Amino acid sequence: MTNFVSIGTNSSTATDVVKSQPQMAAPQVPQVSKAPVQGVLVTEKAIKRIRIAMEKEGISPAEGGLRLGVLGGGCSGLSYSIKFDTQARERDRVYDFDGVRVFVDPKSFLYLNGMTLDYEETLMRQGFNFINPHSTRSCGCGSSFSA
Repeated sequence: MTNFVSIGTNSSTATDVVKSQPQMAAPQVPQVSKAPVQGVLVTEKAIKRIRIAMEKEGISPAEGGLRLGVLGGGCSGLSYSIKFDTQARERDRVYDFDGVRVFVDPKSFLYLNGMTLDYEETLMRQGFNFINPHSTRSCGCGSSFSA
């Protein structure tokens, strides 16, 4: 189950269950499933916003980047961490998205593998969304989850 977890708000997807009914001469459409994502993905909207924030913070894209992590605590047991770092650490996984580097430590990678970071800007809120296939539930604050 994929949960949409937002910093500052709680939003999650729900799957509708539809009972199949027999149909006469209905063509069978093969189901195409995508392979699970390996690593971390960042959408174009998120990359654009990260670039703007890095420039404001004076972080060099050549050396620094965005650090994504998971910390113990929060309403649901685990909390997302997002901050800038001036350089990667020795055991970090480093991802490059069009010149924006993202660092993930080995322990956090266990929870973030397959996750997509998106950015949403609406009249009601703006912020990053963690779309994490490992999240089984999230709380009302939206920044914590359980896996």
